[in-house]
Amino acid sequence: MRPQTRIAALAAGVVMSLSVCQAAAQDFYRLATLGPGSTPYLVMSTFAQLVGERIEGEIQVNATGAATQHAIETANGQLDFFMWSASVHASMKQGINMYAQIPQAPELSENLRAVFAFPLGLYHMVTFADSGIEQLSDAEGKRVFLGPPGGGATVIMGQIMEAVTGLKPDEGYTSVQLGWEAALQSFQDGRIDLYINPSIPPSPVIEQIAIANEIRLIGLSDADLEKPQVQAILNRPGGVLGEIPADAYGDNQLNDEPVQTLGSIVGVGTGAHMDDDAVYEVTKAFWEGVEATREQTRWLREITLETAFQDLNLPLHPGAERYYREIGLEIPEELVAQ
Repeated sequence: MRPQTRIAALAAGVVMSLSVCQAAAQDFYRLATLGPGSTPYLVMSTFAQLVGERIEGEIQVNATGAATQHAIETANGQLDFFMWSASVHASMKQGINMYAQIPQAPELSENLRAVFAFPLGLYHMVTFADSGIEQLSDAEGKRVFLGPPGGGATVIMGQIMEAVTGLKPDEGYTSVQLGWEAALQSFQDGRIDLYINPSIPPSPVIEQIAIANEIRLIGLSDADLEKPQVQAILNRPGGVLGEIPADAYGDNQLNDEPVQTLGSIVGVGTGAHMDDDAVYEVTKAFWEGVEATREQTRWLREITLETAFQDLNLPLHPGAERYYREIGLEIPEELVAQ
């Protein structure tokens, strides 16, 4: 009998409880990801669902907060799975950017392990057609949502804004301090002028906005990309460059040409505290589930074993490593946990 999914609203956020394997003395796992509509939410809630259909137990998916805090909580054993990010992990290891005020961050980073990598997608910089914003410099004096407070996306997009336009948060424009879901609602209500969301196109969130509104996606020009500061951001751990098609969101998308923008590689991470057998079973269940459902889910086709190790800058969990070796994948020496 297949387990039933139950969704409950908790004070801390939305939690989805789904079946997953039990570890010794533990009858559920805790997983945190970004808000609904984001690629990490889609991938990680699907991760929980696919695993839950194949293994007994329970997993709780908390879809609130920022990935930077989720990494700290996992390293402390308060979470079991989280959204790993190559650029965020690099900052954590060095104790810089969003971790500059957390002295123990480099040490805690040693407690984190990888399960697999996947593309976060491309940064959609979205504005309504009548906002007056046609390039990033037009955001001067406007209300801009870069990402949630303390989040990796917020740091990256703040750096891009400054590198391209010279504008700094709360000096050249108003940086809106909200979580993912609240920011989406605020944008739809007209209280944000430029809304940024990293997602694999076509993003369900942007599709929802474009149903009833004419939108424009703001991109990076070739001249923007030539700037040394932009090159440094693009070449950060997990940095990628891509294009969003001019018709990705139908007739209400007013772009005449593909939109050039940057993206990131992220993934599912876990803690060194997790049981090897449990992570093995979870990893195996996920990839078997992906193969069975890939053709029915458009964005899931981007999640592949061929890119499971892309830009990993933390070691694989031994349980995940065991599965990959079992199916014949070669494990790079630097990804083997010591």
